Amino acid sequence: MTTSNFSAGRDVAIVGFAQTKHVRAADTLSEVELIQPVIAEVMDQVDLDHHGFDFYCSGSSDYLAGQAFSFVMTLDAIGAWPPVAESHVEMDGAWALYEAYLKIRSGHADTALVYGYGKSSPGDLPRVLSRMCEPYYTAPLWPTSVELAALQARACIEAGVTSEAEMAKVAARSRRSARNNPNAQLAWDGSAEDVLAGDYVANPLRRDDCAPITDGGAAIVLASPERAAELCSRPAWITGLDHRIDAHALGVRDLTRAPSARLAAEGAGVGDGEIDVAELHTCFTHHEAILRNELGLADDIVVNPSGGPLAANPMMAAGMIRIGEVANRIFDGSANRGVAHATGGHLMQHNLVAVLSADQPSAGQSSTSNQPEGGR
Repeated sequence: MTTSNFSAGRDVAIVGFAQTKHVRAADTLSEVELIQPVIAEVMDQVDLDHHGFDFYCSGSSDYLAGQAFSFVMTLDAIGAWPPVAESHVEMDGAWALYEAYLKIRSGHADTALVYGYGKSSPGDLPRVLSRMCEPYYTAPLWPTSVELAALQARACIEAGVTSEAEMAKVAARSRRSARNNPNAQLAWDGSAEDVLAGDYVANPLRRDDCAPITDGGAAIVLASPERAAELCSRPAWITGLDHRIDAHALGVRDLTRAPSARLAAEGAGVGDGEIDVAELHTCFTHHEAILRNELGLADDIVVNPSGGPLAANPMMAAGMIRIGEVANRIFDGSANRGVAHATGGHLMQHNLVAVLSADQPSAGQSSTSNQPEGGR
């Protein structure tokens, strides 16, 4: 393992990605059984075994599992003996990827395996997610994630950011795109008019405006430049990675905006080159309009060709999957540069943006920004 100065930093590449076939309910599988085949698949992709990784990092939630320190059990999926260097974040796997990225960039690892997973089916997910609210005034009201999203969607419609017709187009396009994704949970060739004919779940959101409840997971392998060339013929280089956070209390921020997403996009260098593809963590259709504005994405940029979270939304993995989907398109040569986005908290409170490229950046030039002044 090499050591380098973090101020200069080493480049980091994604060299492997695998995910589950996402389903509404994996009733017969434990979390270990859910994620282990995915970890085995991504290990096979890079031809490494349990001993071939310097660092492991996972993203999951004890609230979904209903058990404290549930992530410890899933260490059985990687094999924790002899002991391994590992860590865990109680967030989407995209933030676990960020931690592993820093490990490699700072010279403390050459290879890392990151995984995220969640089984949402056993509980009432929209109600469980209310525990993410500000704890003194909002959380005691037990607002569901869908009800809060409906407030944001209505604010966006009244401000002219989007419309119910535009939201329906996003839903229809996402589900059509998912027909080319063998891992998608929902895929059909419906029209925007079909979406608009549906009943409201929480006005102005219809069922197809909302991401489905999904059981699933994913895994990604990161590598230093020295190892990336050995493990992958066309690595996806992380040229920029940034995450920022907006205010927790919903009443103190403009719900039609996501300033933290804009700051993260600037820190990651989204505007520094042409974007071929964008995978955005849009759990509701109106999120796409907000993120297009904040990330500065042109209308002709393809968004969520995988179908995105509207086609499958495994909690604690959907954001990391956005990064993996962009990496896949760099692996197969269908894209040279893309942007991936992950979010956490209600109404896109916390946002992470990654820029991936087929071209390795000059040594020390990849962007890692997480300054304290951002996202206020």
